[in-house]
Amino acid sequence: MRAWRPEPGVSGPARPADKDIGALNALFAEAFTDRYRRDGLAGVRVPPLNPAIWRYALLDAGDGAMVWRDERGAIAAFNVAHRSGTEGWMGPLAVRPDRQHSGLGKTIVRAAMDRLIDAGVTTLGLETMPRTAENIGFYAGLGFAPGYLTITLSRDLPHRALGSPGRLSERPDGGRDALAAARELLGGLAPGIDYTHEILLTAELGLGDTSVVEGDAGLDAFVLWHSAPLGDSRVRDEVRVLKLAARSQDAFDAAVSAVEAAAGQEGIAHVSFRCQTAYDWTFRRLMARGYRVRWTDLRMTCQGYPERAATTGVVFSNWEV
Repeated sequence: MRAWRPEPGVSGPARPADKDIGALNALFAEAFTDRYRRDGLAGVRVPPLNPAIWRYALLDAGDGAMVWRDERGAIAAFNVAHRSGTEGWMGPLAVRPDRQHSGLGKTIVRAAMDRLIDAGVTTLGLETMPRTAENIGFYAGLGFAPGYLTITLSRDLPHRALGSPGRLSERPDGGRDALAAARELLGGLAPGIDYTHEILLTAELGLGDTSVVEGDAGLDAFVLWHSAPLGDSRVRDEVRVLKLAARSQDAFDAAVSAVEAAAGQEGIAHVSFRCQTAYDWTFRRLMARGYRVRWTDLRMTCQGYPERAATTGVVFSNWEV
């Protein structure tokens, strides 16, 4: 690899700072709105993200957050490459519309691939819109192949869910023991993967919490979720699940109930899961529970760096912010 070079007049990569969030947000909205327009959806306007969500993404990625600037110093492209132990993925990423079709897109993807591979990941992936042949072909040319769908399923709860939500933030020890148990549970289901950083960062930034399900022999499941609005200038109207690990089908059901109870505690009626269809039984169980399909994304992984599903239980990992 390492054949990537910025196009003439573009410098990078460099790590963005908080002061760049406004410019990143504007480029994000412009580039994705343009993508929908070229797909024939001229009436779709992609809104800016909540700046707090951008801050979470940049802090989560660390040195994997990269920007490229044009001759005037304005951001021409960005890619945010995340790593959770041996699991690596990139997103969001975008090239400013006036700089597309110049090779800059390949530059930013290859830079993120190098960054993640150097960090030792064994899974390297991303998600894209399944209806967009241009995107799929672009990533295929860089060594990525399509895998399963991620299907966003959501439900408006008909009433406040009952039961104790079992939240990490309510633990008297600050959740240290439960966090260690969550790390152990995930390590048994998907060796090498670790969501500790995302859990701690979510709590630190006040974006959400982690629900935990206790079993007879220890922790049976945990779910990391955000209740902070995804879009800019929006009220809190949804609990979104980012990560989930459950040791069995019954533990998965209990984890869903725990998230619904937490949503009720937050005064939020809408809950969404990004269901990876490698675990087809989870899709069926959520549909039976009243969840409905809202959106689809295509999961793609780089050759030699596949995604490995848990052999028992389930692990959901949202490859979006």
